[in-house]
This record gives sequence, structure tokens and C-alpha cells, in this order.
Amino acid sequence: MPMAEAGSYGQSFSLSDPPVGPEGAPLLVLLGPLGATSAVWSAQMPLFTSWFRVLIVAHPGHGEPIGERVAGGPYTIDQLGRRALDRLDILGVERAHFVGLSLGGLVAMWLASAQPGRVERLVVCCSTARFGSEEIWLDRAKTVRTEGIAPLVDATLGRWFTGGFREAHPEMANQFADMLLSIEPEGYASCCEALALGDVRSLLGQIEAPTLVLGGAHDPVVPPDNLAATMSAIRDASLSVLSGAAHMASVEQPEAFNSAVLDHLAGRPAERGLGVRRRVLGDAHVDRSLARASEFSAPFQDLLSRWPWGEVWARPGLDHRTRRLVTIAMLVALGRREELELHIRAALQGGLGTDALRELLLQTAVYAGVPAANSAFAIADRVVRELSEPVEGLGPPGP
Repeated sequence: MPMAEAGSYGQSFSLSDPPVGPEGAPLLVLLGPLGATSAVWSAQMPLFTSWFRVLIVAHPGHGEPIGERVAGGPYTIDQLGRRALDRLDILGVERAHFVGLSLGGLVAMWLASAQPGRVERLVVCCSTARFGSEEIWLDRAKTVRTEGIAPLVDATLGRWFTGGFREAHPEMANQFADMLLSIEPEGYASCCEALALGDVRSLLGQIEAPTLVLGGAHDPVVPPDNLAATMSAIRDASLSVLSGAAHMASVEQPEAFNSAVLDHLAGRPAERGLGVRRRVLGDAHVDRSLARASEFSAPFQDLLSRWPWGEVWARPGLDHRTRRLVTIAMLVALGRREELELHIRAALQGGLGTDALRELLLQTAVYAGVPAANSAFAIADRVVRELSEPVEGLGPPGP
């Protein structure tokens, strides 16, 4: 049963992979569940990498390159947490957002309590401060070491997904069965031993980061009342329960899951849009626009943040460089000179090269007409000179 094509749950990331996402964006660390590779985040990556530099830290044996030896256990929760901190140290990052799913959530809660200065915001997904009894986990570790992971597959899928989801998406259930079987048994067993002793209930009051506790309404492992107890023990926490989801709520309800996580980490659409607006146009321009807003025009400024910037520019389908080019081309065609200068200046200051700008304006001459392109070249030439980029002119004199 092969894993799905890209766009489903087929893309996995090595532990050594660098963060993915816009340079300069906040770092987001994803910590996954027991028995799943980093491919479990496939439904989250397109959106999350539009807003953050995303670093996936896999547990030992959960997706290392084939042939790489997995260190034998037992592991502890703090050892798993320090793996993530080691990656931050290598990247030279002091603080990051953390999203932990199941075992990853337990690890993230330990991190946020033991190293509060390293955690900006925290999302605890389908997780609890204490998973079951020591005996259950030690028995499971013994089973895996003697019989492999295959005996656990059916019961695990039954906890991960609701029956309705498995019936409606049998191919995805098969993909996750294959994912589970791909885990290195020693890594899985050693993580079970970490869960056997993993208990952070007494540490929850030390968590300082604003926290979202998120889970599925039909999760047999961490039911809603357990989620509520975790939320109550953290001083600055909120709770969100997703209907129609079991233990893998991020898979069964990806849109609702992604929306809840993004709202918590980056703010609601208007707040997110204001951040995108600043990233694309620059703080100085946005500050001037907001300062000029009157009681009469303030609703329009709010609309700008929510709609073009919080909705369209924030969509993951196109990167910001592409959206800049499309916007400039359309402004040339429409003859919007003031907006065109604004976007050309912001694009150049945001890293767009003059060669790319020149090619774009030449293209507009073909499809929007020479007079429109001539005017655009004049504006661009002036902006480039003002920004002191060493060019000899972007184009020929106009007709």
C-alpha cells in the first residue's frame, strides 16, 4: 500500500532538513505523535509555511534516513524535548512557537514548563500531561521489541480515526497503516518507555506561554474533559474541541485544525492581514496609512487588513514574490500610477531584483501596451535610482 502522492500524506521530511518557509518569519516547531513520521503534517505545511519558518522535529526512529542507526532507549520526555532545543541552538534561534500532537504535545508541555524563555506560543493537540499507566506503556514496548509493530496497527487506527472517517477514506487509513509500519521498532519502543514515566501534571502551572489546548470531540485517548483539565491547569490557556475527530484531529478536520492553530499563533484574519501588509509594503507605509485614517476612513483600513491582506495575500497557493509580480503587472495595465510606485518600491526593498522587474515591465508592453509600459518604466527607473541600486536605466526612452 504505497503512500499517497504529494499533496496528501506522502511527503516526509528528514530530521536534518532545514526550516521551510519565508526567510525572517517566526520559527514554528512541529512535534508529532508516537508512530507517525513527519508526513503526518502534510495537511498543515502549505498553510503554515506561508506564515512561519516551519521546523519538524521527528522522534527517534520516526523517519530518519534509511540505514541510520536509532539509539536504543529507554528515552525520557526531557530527552525528546532537548532534541528540539538542540535544533533551535543549531539554528541560532532563542524563541519559537511550538505545536505538539499527542506525544509531541506532552514533549511541548515539558519544554514550555522547563524552558519557558524558549517558547513564544504553544499549541497542545490531542495531548495530556499523563498518558495512561506505566504498565501499559512498558507492555507495549515489550510487544514491539518481540513482535514488531504489526500487532498494534488495527487498534492504533481505531484510536486515531473515527469509524466514519475510516469508512469514507479507506485509502488514507491504509496510508497511515503503512506509516505506522515504517517506524523503526526500537525507536517506537523507546518512546513508549518515555511515555511510561512521562508525567508533567505538576509542571503545568509553570507554563508561561499563551496556550491553545486543542483536540477531537471523539478522541478515546484524550477526551474533551481531559483537555479541559489541562487547559484549567495552565494559567493562560484556551480550549477548542473539534467535532467529527478522534485522536488525529489534524487529519480528520484539517481546515478547522489549521484555522484554530493559525488564529492562536498569528492572530485572527485582521491581525494576520496587518502583519502581511507590513511584510509586503513595509512598516513606514502602513504606519502612515493608519495614522492618516479618520473616523470616516477607519473602516476601510480595517477592510484592507482583513480582505486583500488577511485573505488573498495570505493564501498559500502563491508566494509573495509571485503575488508582487502579478500585482505590479495589473497596476501597469490599469494605469494606477500611485499604487504602482508603492508596489515597485516595496518589491525592490523586499528583495525583488531589477532584472526580474525589467522583464515583467517588458512583458506588460506586449499585453498592456507600449504607452502603459513606458509610464511604468519611468516610475520604476526613478524608484530604482532613489533606492541607489546601480543600474543604467531600466529601459529605452518612450515614444
